[in-house]
Amino acid sequence: MSLSTVTQVSPVTTNSTLDICNTHSPLWSRTLLLVGYSLLLPLGVILNSVSLFVFLKWLRPLSVVGIFMCNLALSDLLFSLSLPFRIYYYSQHHWPFGVFLCRFSGSMFHINMYGSCLFLLCINVDRYFAIVHPLRFRHLRRPKIARLTCLVVWLFIVAGSVPAAIMHHSTNCWDGHEEVPRCFEGFSRWQGIVLPLLLVAEVVGFLLPLVAVLYSSSHVFWELCRDQMGGRKRHKKTIKVLILNLGIFIFCFVPYNIVLVAYGLLRAKLIPDYWEIFPVLRQVLSVTVLVASTNCTLDPMVYYFSTDGFRKTLRNLRGNEKDSGRVKNFGEKVDSTKAINPGFVTQPYSPVKSNNGTEKMEVQGGTIHIREREVNGKERRRMIEESEI
Repeated sequence: MSLSTVTQVSPVTTNSTLDICNTHSPLWSRTLLLVGYSLLLPLGVILNSVSLFVFLKWLRPLSVVGIFMCNLALSDLLFSLSLPFRIYYYSQHHWPFGVFLCRFSGSMFHINMYGSCLFLLCINVDRYFAIVHPLRFRHLRRPKIARLTCLVVWLFIVAGSVPAAIMHHSTNCWDGHEEVPRCFEGFSRWQGIVLPLLLVAEVVGFLLPLVAVLYSSSHVFWELCRDQMGGRKRHKKTIKVLILNLGIFIFCFVPYNIVLVAYGLLRAKLIPDYWEIFPVLRQVLSVTVLVASTNCTLDPMVYYFSTDGFRKTLRNLRGNEKDSGRVKNFGEKVDSTKAINPGFVTQPYSPVKSNNGTEKMEVQGGTIHIREREVNGKERRRMIEESEI
């Protein structure tokens, strides 16, 4: 659930409710959040804008992994563009933008976090298919399937953010003199359907992706080690990408989701000593939101270290090198009359049996030979090398 609420406390409310409102954002917490979001705004906007520019202008046509990365960069950029609202609020401790923008701004965090989890999962699963099962799932590693997957992810995270925004209070805090609009500081009551929805969002949007990332990464590591190829440059790159994905999951998302579940149980009064724990846990939750938000600046590291063409394009742009040709994912000029890389087949093909026991994949510009059944060590190494980013 996103932290998209405005809390109301009238002059006649109970002392305990007044304490909640007063302890939501102490000065040290607001200062930390202000500095943190002020740093994330320029970094997130610049890094993700550059990433989208490189993907859409220089790396087209996009590979399967490139499509996932492009959508991840878009998600990060949209969230980064919503950060000025948070920066203004934590600098003034006052929300003049109304209820809708408060809920919308909080929902952008929700969309970005679960979107990042799912798009990073897609990248890891694609690596798993390409390296562990290069033949069995090759029909799923197509740009058309990747675009459809991204559409499903966007529909899921946008739909999931709607109830998260609607079910929050949108009122004011009484500061002793007047009612002051607040935002990002408290949830409405968590009884009824809210806690089950929280648990569903946690399981589908975070827990299952985390388990799948751990499973796919471990199998890719094992496959590379089994073939004794972990020392090769390409496989070092693959391992580096998987470690980055795991690091983003663990550093950015695990703390927030653990604290969020505890906070939900607390608000549902399923944890004893509610009022003793609440102020501390609420402050911790605000800090973990900031930590989770750093993913918008860490995700570009995945693009940089995983895609040769991305790095080479950045170097060319930085060095003012003019290139009239397009750059593909391996940093080379693309000639549409030549064969494409078999690791990223984008054209329809028709398998034809050959006399030597192989399967021919007829592709525009050439014929690619891949073993039909038993793949020996040399052939597997070739297929893995061709399928890497």
